[in-house]
Amino acid sequence: MEHTWRWFGPKTPSASARFVRTGRQASSPLHEIPIGETWPRAAIRERQQQIEAAGLSWSVVESVPVHETIKLGLPEAEHYLDNYRRTLANLGACGIDTVCYNFMPVLDWTRTDLAWPLPEGGTALRFEHAAFAAFDLYLLERPGAAADYTAAERDAARAHVERLDDDARQRLIETIIAGLPGSDAHYGLAELRQALAAYRDVDAERLRANLAAFLRAVVPAAEKAGVSLAIHPDDPPRPLLGLPRVVSTADDAAYVLDSVPSPANGLTFCTGSYGVRADNDLVAMATRFAPRIHFVHLRATHREADASSFHEAGHLTGDVDMVGVIAALVREERRRQRDGGARLPLRPDHGHHLLDDLERDTRPGYPLIGRLKGLAELRGVEAAVSALLR
Repeated sequence: MEHTWRWFGPKTPSASARFVRTGRQASSPLHEIPIGETWPRAAIRERQQQIEAAGLSWSVVESVPVHETIKLGLPEAEHYLDNYRRTLANLGACGIDTVCYNFMPVLDWTRTDLAWPLPEGGTALRFEHAAFAAFDLYLLERPGAAADYTAAERDAARAHVERLDDDARQRLIETIIAGLPGSDAHYGLAELRQALAAYRDVDAERLRANLAAFLRAVVPAAEKAGVSLAIHPDDPPRPLLGLPRVVSTADDAAYVLDSVPSPANGLTFCTGSYGVRADNDLVAMATRFAPRIHFVHLRATHREADASSFHEAGHLTGDVDMVGVIAALVREERRRQRDGGARLPLRPDHGHHLLDDLERDTRPGYPLIGRLKGLAELRGVEAAVSALLR
């Protein structure tokens, strides 16, 4: 399979970028371009040159964000759909053939701790349910939030917030509303309340319909440009802050693919996100959806005792049958090779901050050593599986 590496552009230390010679490259988007605006071809070419100067190549975009008006299904969304179609055309013209994106309302992936100490040393990303409820109920003070939690959960949230001093409360706020990985944009509490209010009348059924409308609008442009769209699942894969989430389960993934049955409409198969839910059988999902998986994030999460909290585990030690998933993906790549198709790009996702990572200026979840360790482990599993399946 094609091993890729998440790179965040010119802000990434050049030594780190040159050190990681992994072949193809999965890059974050052009964050300097406001969400919803067209990515100019010249800007895409410039980023390509920067990536190539680091000894890599750019074939997967992570990601082209979807404007909130599209998710809300507002009349003014048509302007942003036009821009999205033009961006796909420009990417295709530059030879970039895969676009990862998500349809999560308001917030991207959400954690309550970006540096949770691990018993064996190092730190990990963590989502603690009581901490998130404390934020929702007592820091954000979202109207109607109490109805989303049981009495026991509300008690745990109150106990949690009462243990926090002012600095810890501010740190929790900033962690939850940190924004997109690689982006400097984020909400304040007032802006977040306003953004949530816009979704007051948007339930899961309506959001799902808006996703289907988005796909009908942009997939033909992707087909024309030679670009494959790959939707990333919700992270965490369940409703948050009263917002619906509609890419969390196998049924959700099937809905996405069935909405527009085109090879250009596919999935980013993120084992960590889907793996947070015990009811997602990842090996079965990888096998079922294999022909429409266009990009793979391999990471493992560990569900904690309360069943609602989780943290990032080692790539081979969490609640993900990584060997089974990789076996399904190797079988799919072999089928593609027989049929003359493209290789399947994957990358190690997230990782523990280890050794020098603890002192290095890296983005949360994207350490150098922790991800290299994960990549080495995943390559070992792939090599073993490939040998056994001969």
